[in-house]
Amino acid sequence: MTYPNSYDAIIIGGGPAGSTGGAILAEKGWNVLILEKEKFPRYHVGESLMPYCYFTFDRLGVVDKINEMAWTEKHSVQFVGQDGKVSTPFYFFQHFDHPAAKTWQVKRAEFDEMLLNNAREKGAIVWEETEVTEFIMNGEGAISGVVAQPKEGDAIHLNARVVLDGSGREAVYHRKHHTRKRDPYLNKIAIWTLYKGAKRDPGLDEGSTTVAYVGNKGWFWNIPMANDIVSSGVVAERDYLFKDTRVPKEIYEREIKNNKWIEDHLTEGEQFGEYWVTGEYSYRGEHCATDGLVMIGDAFAFLDPIFSSGVFLALKSAEMAADAADLALQKEGPVTAKAFEEYGERLCSAIETMRTVVYAFYDKDFSFASLLKANMHLQGTLTDCLIGDLMDRDYSDLFSAMKDFAKLPEPLSHGRANLNKNSV
Repeated sequence: MTYPNSYDAIIIGGGPAGSTGGAILAEKGWNVLILEKEKFPRYHVGESLMPYCYFTFDRLGVVDKINEMAWTEKHSVQFVGQDGKVSTPFYFFQHFDHPAAKTWQVKRAEFDEMLLNNAREKGAIVWEETEVTEFIMNGEGAISGVVAQPKEGDAIHLNARVVLDGSGREAVYHRKHHTRKRDPYLNKIAIWTLYKGAKRDPGLDEGSTTVAYVGNKGWFWNIPMANDIVSSGVVAERDYLFKDTRVPKEIYEREIKNNKWIEDHLTEGEQFGEYWVTGEYSYRGEHCATDGLVMIGDAFAFLDPIFSSGVFLALKSAEMAADAADLALQKEGPVTAKAFEEYGERLCSAIETMRTVVYAFYDKDFSFASLLKANMHLQGTLTDCLIGDLMDRDYSDLFSAMKDFAKLPEPLSHGRANLNKNSV
């Protein structure tokens, strides 16, 4: 089968951001092509979802599909001290009486494939094993398409009125233009692996995401998944983790012994597969959009994974960008960065909200227990933030209280749409 070389929208990447943007634009009747470098299903980290993902799932029409997948249900987040003492879990349903109060610990290979297939069902064309190698610019410096390299055959020049970069942490556009800026403080690294048969907490807590502290404000994630598998990872400063060895397995086994809860839960299980390592966790692009192009998901920004915001921000950014692109495509003429001005403002504001809480978490003088002990009236507000109620929400009261316990960051000035045609 042959396909045209011109589209209304081309989307780079078939992960949660790309498939969401593709499904929405295709459902609105636009001619959409999704270009995915890999062949699905494929492994990906980031299994724990925020409750507010539900609303994008509902719009995409995949809630029933997700329920049928029989993934582990997640009802709360809990925090564990180095001594193994568990906090009172943040149960989502105690504060939020809605179907979204239940979320899931997913197997990303299956989850991402389901979302990509949903985009296909909505009418998007999907080319897997096809890598975007270049951006095409018109005479005025606007993006007007991409060069795609299939696994076999020659490179293909493809034109589009708008391109959505959902290429994940590879961040194709920002990497090529050297416009990805690391967060000045959140420069952690992570080492993670999988376990079979690890201990699980009883009842509703069986599917809880657990954040367990280790030295120097490092922490473990413990994510119970289906088929008796647990995703387990440690996040900390590079100098701390690599202080006496650079072998991931040795570092991991050392850190397990630094938290009694983690040691108790993992020693019952058996590690399998490889140890993955990634570094320089947090970054944001200099701009979220330029003429003819908008960045979504991790291709624009990624925030430290402590509160599992990655998939939520991927879904929500794609949803907002697709809506903005839809409006722009309805008008005559080129799609400019101006079409994504509001998108950039809203998305950066939401990221700053979560970034502020992340900074507080890493402050040596901060703990949620101390914050809530002094400000019990803010427990619901904090829970709102942790479940993903980030869009157009004022958390100034919460942050004012946090300032008594932690040094909070100034908002980053970059990340908005590039309205200056003389810059990249």
